[in-house]
Amino acid sequence: MEQVSSTGRPVQITVTDGYDLKGFKGDTPVTFIRAEFNQVVLGHSAKITVSPEGTAKYNFTCSFEVNPEGGVTLNDLAHKPVFLTMTEVLPKEKKQKEEKTMILGQAVVDLLPLLEGESSFETMVPLHPVPGSPLEPLRSGVKQCSLEVKVFVAEPLLTAAQISGGSLLKVTLEAAYSVPESFIPMGLLQNFMVGLQVPSAGEKDYPIFFKNGTLKLGGEREPVPRPKKWPIANILAPGANYIPDAFIVGGPYEEEEGELNRPEDREFRNQAECIKKRITWDLESRCYLDPPAVISFQKRIADCRFWPVEITRVPLVTVPKGKSAKFEKTDDEGQLSFHGVAYVNMVPLLYPGVKRIRGAFHVYPYLGSTVYEKTKCLFSLFRDTDHNLIQNNKIGGINSPVSKPVISKNLKEDKTVKEKDMEARPRPGDVQYVEAGTYIVLEIELDKALVPKRMPEELARRVKEMIPPRPPVTRRTGGAQKAMSDYHMQIKNISRAILNEYHRMFGKQAVQVESDLDSETLEEQKCQLNYELNCSGKYFAFKEQLKHAVVKIVREKYLKTTAFESQEELQKFISELYVFLVDQMHVAVNQAMPDDVQGTPSTIYTSSEQLRLFAFEAEVNENYEMATVYYEERLVREPQNLEHWLDYGAFCLLTKDNIKAQECFRKALSLNQNHIHSLLLCGVLAVLMENYEQAEIFFEDATCLEPTNVVAWTLLGLYYEIQNNDIRMEMAFHEAFKQLQARVLRAQVTKQRITGLGAPLSILDEFLDESSNLQSESHEPILSVQSQDPTTSQKPSNTFIKEIPLKKEASKCQESSTCLHPTLYSVSQTPTTIFMETIRFLMKVNAVQYVHRVLAHELLCPHGGPSCEYYLVLAQTHLLKKDFAKAEEYLQQAAQMDYLNPNVWGTKGHLYFLRGNHAEAKACYERTISFVADASEMHFIFLRLGQIYLEEKEYKKAKKTYLQVCKRSPSCLTWLGLGIACYQLDELTEAEDALSEANALNNYNAEVWAYLALVCLKAGRQLEAEQAYKYMMKLKLKDESLLAEIHMVQETVGFGNPSF
Repeated sequence: MEQVSSTGRPVQITVTDGYDLKGFKGDTPVTFIRAEFNQVVLGHSAKITVSPEGTAKYNFTCSFEVNPEGGVTLNDLAHKPVFLTMTEVLPKEKKQKEEKTMILGQAVVDLLPLLEGESSFETMVPLHPVPGSPLEPLRSGVKQCSLEVKVFVAEPLLTAAQISGGSLLKVTLEAAYSVPESFIPMGLLQNFMVGLQVPSAGEKDYPIFFKNGTLKLGGEREPVPRPKKWPIANILAPGANYIPDAFIVGGPYEEEEGELNRPEDREFRNQAECIKKRITWDLESRCYLDPPAVISFQKRIADCRFWPVEITRVPLVTVPKGKSAKFEKTDDEGQLSFHGVAYVNMVPLLYPGVKRIRGAFHVYPYLGSTVYEKTKCLFSLFRDTDHNLIQNNKIGGINSPVSKPVISKNLKEDKTVKEKDMEARPRPGDVQYVEAGTYIVLEIELDKALVPKRMPEELARRVKEMIPPRPPVTRRTGGAQKAMSDYHMQIKNISRAILNEYHRMFGKQAVQVESDLDSETLEEQKCQLNYELNCSGKYFAFKEQLKHAVVKIVREKYLKTTAFESQEELQKFISELYVFLVDQMHVAVNQAMPDDVQGTPSTIYTSSEQLRLFAFEAEVNENYEMATVYYEERLVREPQNLEHWLDYGAFCLLTKDNIKAQECFRKALSLNQNHIHSLLLCGVLAVLMENYEQAEIFFEDATCLEPTNVVAWTLLGLYYEIQNNDIRMEMAFHEAFKQLQARVLRAQVTKQRITGLGAPLSILDEFLDESSNLQSESHEPILSVQSQDPTTSQKPSNTFIKEIPLKKEASKCQESSTCLHPTLYSVSQTPTTIFMETIRFLMKVNAVQYVHRVLAHELLCPHGGPSCEYYLVLAQTHLLKKDFAKAEEYLQQAAQMDYLNPNVWGTKGHLYFLRGNHAEAKACYERTISFVADASEMHFIFLRLGQIYLEEKEYKKAKKTYLQVCKRSPSCLTWLGLGIACYQLDELTEAEDALSEANALNNYNAEVWAYLALVCLKAGRQLEAEQAYKYMMKLKLKDESLLAEIHMVQETVGFGNPSF
């Protein structure tokens, strides 16, 4: 981990000036400065008299050499500062032989900029007073005595390669909480120590030790923010203990990376950090990692995952007199007690862009075999290092250089079998850590991430390269619309001119009495008008006036700019153009001179939501051709609406047309490159089509644009699983879990603010108690309360959502009004896991091919597992495959887990309906609509139930059912069903109204025309009956029994079939 160099490089420290200085005696004290680094005195300045203004010019320069082969190393620069001690020389008194001196204060110079590539820097460091010093302590609003210091090296200590490839590791030990009760502040003084090792590129690891922990009895929480301290003892000025601009800021438990970050741990941690005993350090130790060490550090994390952080206590002993002091080995072993270890999961440091982990970690008894199994670590910092720590654990010498042993990686050979056998059982003192629930709070930070993360700008650029954004098409004034407008304008002008000519020839009175004129008179007037227009040349003038507008229509509307290849093609085009121009002429004439007698028929406009419903109806009925028509009509109406493209793409996924689905999703993304669902669906399609590099870009971009999106992180984790990248998969799933947990807590707080705690809680508790009683009586596993008990199974915090029976505050997370009418269905619909939420998203877009992979995770998830919704999704996927036997099996299991879930009964109804068992389907549908809470697809439940009623000739029930669905979500099929029911009840007026509504929504339905024909036949309206019959035959009615009924009624009334 050191800089590879054979020659020492001098580091020069210059103290130039002092400001706002004071002394013990007089206004102009005589002072000097002593510089120390690494427990070595670098030199003393000259004795300088401070001016009355409190300033002094020292111009004192000292230096030391950085040499990795011996002496000062880069690691020393990282975690050791230069101490500048200011001492006052007191004036000599009578009969005084030697000068007396008094220390005024200490300043600390952090040399960290030298490890950041700087070759020189200047800083103003505060002079911290020692106890009893006349210097002003550091306070806001008061001038602080300070020293101006310059640090200089001839050339940077690090090369460009070391700066770019190396890193600085910072380890901060905050405290150990809930320590054993046997730890008492009285009696023999103890040194509480924590140690861990940092891997290097060579054969030796670098140990980091934190000593001199302070045992506190508790009673109040540690303040935040609080400054971090240097890991160095014997600092004279209390204020010099603190590292400049370094603070412990804490944070919410849920955002930590450790083990005690679940909601059920909150109460324990609050008690431990407020009431119980704790040991505080607040120390930060730094370590420089050169590029080879960074690689070794990264590889060790990938191989071991967990790192051991040892904790122990050792009695403080007085320094023995004499040059040598020997300790017996048996005494050493007796002194080392309460030896524990915490297992820190270092894997998050391999997540892209992660530079810092902080969390609370349980302390367990130190057992060599267990430590090796978990961390692959072969030795103990406190047991297997020649007992240097214990031998140097003496008052006044705790941080001596000897106390930092260098640990060999081949130490396993030195351990005897006997020692291993002794470690098979923990010592009694070590076990007390587990009994007390002790945990340490630790922070590990790097100045650069081990795995760089793609920047959002880069991801956006890559997405833009794959799918260029398509801005909305701007309206062109000279396009087809302008050509049509010009044509209409010319028609209106010519119409007025012809009308004026008619008035001139026959007078305006002729127009008023036109209805009284016979056809012969009108034909004669028409011939005279044509003759006059031709003779006067006005006819040719009108043609020339209209010619330019027609040419523009040919070019802009029909895009014809080249000659025709054949005469037949020309004639065909002229015929088509003629029909179009005549139709448009009628439109323009009607606008210019509207007919007051007969108004234009009103058109019923179908909204985009209605078209979506019609398409969904056709999709469920497997009429994919009709569904395609509706989806494409939506796109034609609003081509810039990305939701329409997403819906069409989801439909294409259902029909397994992945290429067209990909085109739709990419089109949606081109309209808005920040749309999360479009990015996710593009990523899903890229995975399905094995374009893995593109999939990673899409998923990563989604997580960057919306870091709180649970589905985005989960899909990214599933992608990494396909790539066998376990570490990044774990990272993505962990982030998804954390975001889900945060969202649940936010919803809980919001619900509490809006509704408070009261009746809904008691109602829900009472209901769940009744449900549990029902379960015990009927022996049916309605809801497993045991699986929701946090005390019986250790689950991550998103099981908090499933713990409603035991944690009353969780009921505040219910976002539906159904909390006032609680059912087990409403409880089961609460989001439970990141995988189930992703399954819902994928099922909504018909990505069934991807769902099974997520279902496997849901099944294996410790806080998920088989649930009602899990089996329901499985049943739905098998229904799509027409695997009715498997679907029925899973639906039975879902019903056993949640008997009152309307979605289960609705899906069972669909299963029986598709099987042709309409009696069972009817029973399931009737049970579904009887629930207070609606199923997710009530539209089709009503439709199919109404159809069954019609088949069984229960027309009144059919009418009632169709009326309900017409109010909720009207469509052609709902009005048709209502019309059929009314027709069968001989309510012809209501039947005609309903059928007219159905015809207005879809005039291509042959069955609607058939029943309209029947209604008109029975009402005695021959013209309408024949018209309806004609359209029915044109659309090719397939229902032979209905066609036979129409023929029978036609024979009865004697009309209705124009072909006879």
